[in-house]
Formats: sequence, C-alpha cells, structure tokens
Amino acid sequence: MTFARSSLFIACTLAAGLGLSACSNSNKDDKKPDNLTASAPATGEASTLSERNAQQRLISTLEGHFKKAGIKAKITDIKTTEVPNLYWVSLEGMSSIYATSDGKYIIQGDVIRLGDKQLHNVSETLQSEVNKKLFTSLKKENLLIYPAKGKAKHVIYVFTDVSCPYCHKFHEQMDEMNAKGIEVRYIAWPRGEQHMPAMEAIWCNEDRRAAFDQAIAGGSITPANCQNPVKDQYQMGLNIGVNGTPGVYSSEGLYLGGYMSTSDLLDRLK
Repeated sequence: MTFARSSLFIACTLAAGLGLSACSNSNKDDKKPDNLTASAPATGEASTLSERNAQQRLISTLEGHFKKAGIKAKITDIKTTEVPNLYWVSLEGMSSIYATSDGKYIIQGDVIRLGDKQLHNVSETLQSEVNKKLFTSLKKENLLIYPAKGKAKHVIYVFTDVSCPYCHKFHEQMDEMNAKGIEVRYIAWPRGEQHMPAMEAIWCNEDRRAAFDQAIAGGSITPANCQNPVKDQYQMGLNIGVNGTPGVYSSEGLYLGGYMSTSDLLDRLK
C-alpha cells in the first residue's frame, strides 16, 4: 500500500495543541502538496430555485477548473454556509473543502466565528453529520471495542495507532472509562506506512483485544496477514480530516480532541 493521497493537498490545519495531546501522522507523503483536508460547516439545504441554480452553476464552474488543472475530484454535495458567498463542497474519497461563490477560490481548514466569549467553529455541524453517517456504517466486527461496564452511557470512536505514546496514555485509563459508562470503539489509523504491518497484525489476530493490549504496552506482535479493514479505515480518517492520534469523536460525529483524561472526556461528552 502507498499512502499517497490525491493531487489536491494544501498543508494547512488549525491543530492548536496537537503536539500536546496527539501523535501526528508520520507519513513523509503528508508533507507533499497532494490532498485537500478541510472540515465543513453549513446552514442547510438550498431553499429556493435561484439558490439551487447558483449551486449548480458553482458545481459546473468548479468541475471545469478541476478538469483544467488535472484534478480528479468528484463533487458529491454542496451547501451554503453562514459565511456570505462561501459554500461547503463535499468531494468523493477526500475531505470537504470551501469554495467561493464564483468558483475562483477553494479553501481548506476551519472557519472560526468571532464575537462570543468562546470561539465558535462553524465547521462542526456539517462535518459531524458526515462523520456520524460514516461511523454508523462501520461494522462492529471491523472495530476494536472495549464495552462499558454495565449500561453504556456514551460511545466514542477513537482513531488509534500502537506506535503513538499518547494512544498509550489514553489506553491506560480504559478501565476507568469503561467503569464510567464509556464504550470505546477503536478505528485503526497507522500514522505512517511503516506502522501498517503492526496494525494489520493486530486486526488479523484471533484475540484482537489481547494483541492490542500487548502491543500498546510495548510488547512484540506476531506478524499476520488476512483480509482486513485497516487500509480502508486509514483512508476514512484522511477523508474526515484526521491528522493525528488519538483522534476522539462522539457517536454524533463531533470531534472531541486528542488525548484527554477521563474526567475531561466526560465533560466534553456532556
């Protein structure tokens, strides 16, 4: 497998605090300008014929620009945002982007609204809707699940890699999280091609949880090959903008952050 992404990447993210709470993607390819990564916001569906026509014109304009630039990107959806003349554009097989209404500019990253005591990330709503659909579509047998003790009060999805020190710290509090009613569903997200074999070996193990526990604690893993979802899960993470591990999401698709204590996690879930 190669981790090269499409020819669309602009290496710019709002990842404040990432170095303090998550392990970054160590792929050398990630440093190349080869994939768009963006979150997306929005206010809703087009409600008038004129708005729908404007969106269709924008799609045609963008497709023309993409073709001229040799960019193979299929537009699957487009929505207005709360920012005047700025649209959210969903692309097949890659992260969403923003586009100006004239189709001349595309933008990646988060859009932050100022004016309140707290900064408001207007990207969260639509992206979380996309994330929720993706998480719901995942088969449980393709995940690594640590169920809550008793009735589950919360379910979280966590992109993880056994080579990441912050994933180690997060996993050390698994018993505490489970005791607090949090079910943890791990998604494989190796941070570089060199880490792919280890994650595939875990996902191919008959006792996946035991293999993961051993590997995350620094133990060796017996190499194993089988048909597994690791590559697909890695690509899904790229598509929704994951750029480090652990990447923690609620069952509603909201990004909660990187490593955090159990008490901080509960606060964010509330």
